[in-house]
Amino acid sequence: MIRGVIKTLEVKWKSYRHRFVPWIAVNLQKNERTLRQVTARSEDKTVPDVDVSASLVKLFTALLKNDVTKRDVLRLLPSSVQSRYLQNSSKTQTDSPGQVMLHTLGFWIERSPSSLPFAGTGTVYQEYEPILLQSIGNPFVFRCIDRVLIDGNDKGISKIVYRSCSGRDRMGPLALCDVSWLTDSPENPLAVGQYVNNCSNEKAANVCYQEFDVPEDFPLELHQYLPNVSYRHDTKRPLRCVVLVSLREIECGEELFSNYYTIVH
Repeated sequence: MIRGVIKTLEVKWKSYRHRFVPWIAVNLQKNERTLRQVTARSEDKTVPDVDVSASLVKLFTALLKNDVTKRDVLRLLPSSVQSRYLQNSSKTQTDSPGQVMLHTLGFWIERSPSSLPFAGTGTVYQEYEPILLQSIGNPFVFRCIDRVLIDGNDKGISKIVYRSCSGRDRMGPLALCDVSWLTDSPENPLAVGQYVNNCSNEKAANVCYQEFDVPEDFPLELHQYLPNVSYRHDTKRPLRCVVLVSLREIECGEELFSNYYTIVH
């Protein structure tokens, strides 16, 4: 019985220690290869925000054009908006989101079992907002450079909070965020970044996390594919997202690994 308790505590500790600041400070330098270091906050962005936004708009537009189930909602929008997405109204079959991503961006990703033995979506919290209960036993809390937190857990109280906030934020018939990433059939195939494992001395990082604030001119009808929502409806800042950016050419079938820690000098 005692061994069982110790084993349980050991598993909990291995999950929690990466958010325990004293442990991080002591152990950071032991695995230099797992660290990503930049000399300033401005250098943390590998790809300009304008290019990130353009790629998201391109994919989300293709997803909306492809989804025949959303035509009735689109017909409620102004004709200038309808014309962008209803050009092929005779189409009766929807391709999978992965197929749309492949045809639009030239690649696609999927969630699969990791090759590791211990193998950025969610609710966005400002540094002064409560997240204690949601963070307990939760390995999916991402901390941004400016201390904004993103809870990417698709289970438990985190899931309840996200669904509640997503139901609150709507613009008429339009959803302002995506809830399908909480299911086994996400409509946005990019919404898997929280499942990418940390790199190791044996498995070098091939992608990195990059913070992205959704611009004001981002098409309103495409917000339904953003897998993030603000904890408070009156937050006076752009919606924060975290995207994955490749660090090199990635081979077909290759597993993605990122750096969980970025040090800004």
